[in-house]
Amino acid sequence: MREPEQQEILEALRAGRAALGDALAGVDEAMAARTPPAGGWSILGCVEHMAVTEEYLLGRLRAGSMSDRSHHNPEREAKIADRALNRVRRIESPQEAWPSGRYGRLREALSFFDSVRAQTVRFVEEFEGDPRCWLTDHPLAASPVNYYEMLSMIALHPVRHAKQIMDIRAGLAAHGPQG
Repeated sequence: MREPEQQEILEALRAGRAALGDALAGVDEAMAARTPPAGGWSILGCVEHMAVTEEYLLGRLRAGSMSDRSHHNPEREAKIADRALNRVRRIESPQEAWPSGRYGRLREALSFFDSVRAQTVRFVEEFEGDPRCWLTDHPLAASPVNYYEMLSMIALHPVRHAKQIMDIRAGLAAHGPQG
């Protein structure tokens, strides 16, 4: 992978984790476990979902294959980034990535997320070749995605859910400590 591209992806991965950290600042275990008044996932559920999803997507990267040509599509890359960051458009997660109570505590879910994120960073650091010449599948994409697209999705996923966590926090705060 070319150095500027690698650094861009690594910075996006760091920024995604930082956004998640900011959203979780001050969240205690009781708040993390509370279901939002309007329904949906708890903060703990969001973190579990991110951890499970990243583990799965990293597995898809490890199972990908090299193509005989580049699949560079700047318009598609921009569309992926826009969809990842725009929470106005709902994206339904595959049921396999829904929270299932795998972790009883926020710190456990976050620790698992961080361990998988470290593996993703290592994958990027050790990857050789053009990420746009490598293809894999994504459960929400009708056609194969290249590694650059997949890594973009992985990096932006916590940013999207950090926004969701802030919305959950606001809803919980509006309904008091016991909601």
